[in-house]
Amino acid sequence: METLITFLETLPLSEWMRVSRWGYALVNTAHVAGLALLVGSILPLDLRLLGIWQRQEPLAPLARVLVPCAASGLVLALSSGLLLFLAGPADYAAAPLFLAKMGLVTLGVVSALLTHALAARNRQAGADAAAALAGLSPRRLRLAGAVSLVAWSGALVCGRLLAFTGE
Repeated sequence: METLITFLETLPLSEWMRVSRWGYALVNTAHVAGLALLVGSILPLDLRLLGIWQRQEPLAPLARVLVPCAASGLVLALSSGLLLFLAGPADYAAAPLFLAKMGLVTLGVVSALLTHALAARNRQAGADAAAALAGLSPRRLRLAGAVSLVAWSGALVCGRLLAFTGE
């Protein structure tokens, strides 16, 4: 692991992230935009899965809009987050909050992938992915919503604490 960290620290892109005031600021802005898109999309979906918000609204149309938005936010947050990591790989790799954040991000991604894989496996002929998701049992949907809500909220909190404490 130490060899990988040393290699990452010597990359020209890492140096650029460390010394470019505007580069770092723009990448950080992209990261925040990705997080806003991800959390802004996933929160209402999780609340709907939990049955707390918009119970009367069908899940499938909501999922058709929010899942691609959340996925786009995730891609933007992960790609910009990787660039931010390059600014100080040794410091981040040693920070407990960063490790907790990465664990929670992994939990959120794996949970979403498993939920969508389960929905795809049970997909009815002619149904799209959103309809297949809506076809899962209420218990499974509540579990997915709860895990997602905890994972993404926790990752967000850890990331913000990390940004301001450096630990």
